[in-house]
Amino acid sequence: MNSTPRSTSPVSPQPWQRPNSVGLVEPHDFRFAEPPDQMVLESGRTLGPVDLRYETYGELNAARDNAVLVFHATSGSHHAAGYHTPGDRRPGWWDAMIGPGKAFDTNRYHVVCSNFIGGCHGSTGPASVDPATGKPYGVHFPVITIGDMVTAQRELVRHLGLDKIYCVAGGSMGGMQALEWTVRFPEMVQSAIILASTATISAQGIAFHAIGRNAITTDPGWHEGNYYGRDHPRRGLATARMVGHLTYLSDESLGQRFGRKLQERDRFEYDFSHEFEVESYLDYKGRQFAEQFDANSYLYITKAMDYYDLNGRSGGLAAAFGPSHAKFLLASFTSDWLYPSRQSKAIVSALMQAGNDVSYVEIDSPHGHDSFLIETERQTRVISSFLASVRQRRQ
Repeated sequence: MNSTPRSTSPVSPQPWQRPNSVGLVEPHDFRFAEPPDQMVLESGRTLGPVDLRYETYGELNAARDNAVLVFHATSGSHHAAGYHTPGDRRPGWWDAMIGPGKAFDTNRYHVVCSNFIGGCHGSTGPASVDPATGKPYGVHFPVITIGDMVTAQRELVRHLGLDKIYCVAGGSMGGMQALEWTVRFPEMVQSAIILASTATISAQGIAFHAIGRNAITTDPGWHEGNYYGRDHPRRGLATARMVGHLTYLSDESLGQRFGRKLQERDRFEYDFSHEFEVESYLDYKGRQFAEQFDANSYLYITKAMDYYDLNGRSGGLAAAFGPSHAKFLLASFTSDWLYPSRQSKAIVSALMQAGNDVSYVEIDSPHGHDSFLIETERQTRVISSFLASVRQRRQ
């Protein structure tokens, strides 16, 4: 009797094996500013040695002119795309935008993302060991600025042998770094993509940061920043994250997702438990963040953002962009109340006054400030077209 073989369904590839993924990636470390040649910071203090952790995706071409620098926001890291191990549940934070055929097409571009100084994902920050004491810096770490972060990134770029940068790109705080690149090293940058960002953080933004920092520094577990090796200020950091996370959302997105729904109950309990779903959601986000991030880094990063003020430089914003010859793309989002569209439009106006080539799009989205991480499909169309126009401009 002839037997009929069973039909078998093809095995679906693992996420890191899919054609549009950069696949498995590994971080790299770069050290510079070894004493006595420490890095001089904007504050006048020095820092060294300095470590930067970074990842790259896609190949550098023979002309070494297809590099794209991508900058992460407050809680991000160098891990922007791909997977570290086959078992990773989640890819890098901007995986939907970086890879073959994606907005930052790794068949065309060599993408570099580093964790900035002051962070807590491998680059030198408050949790790093101070060579002078052999103990973590804590709050003895010098206050750093967006400019200091960019200056450190310039050393990494030099280490990678890059003289020209095809594009600098980032959203939110990453957009601040991209802006700073265009004015600090204008001769290197050919184009810039600024998403949901600002040239000057507002009083409202500073106020939210102040609340978060106060929550951390008043937590008994902070121990004046010397909590390493013992309990961390988890409650304070969780509260800071709850406040920060709320600014990334919008009234509409919260209403659509949670409304006034109660958490696993059908009536009020008349107590102070987390009755509403939105309360439980923010509590979860805060506790999750507190297990993954360093509280001191949060202090330093938010302070760096508070200090950032391109408008306040000599001659104003248009004068700041005067030396730049980059082609710019700015995008804002209708429901972003943290960095509203008017702030992007102010940058566009200044760039036009300075004679720069600039494009602007306002994307209608209900997702608030986080839209730059969520609206990947629409951003892909805009960014792909913009990067192609940069190629045409060079020809």
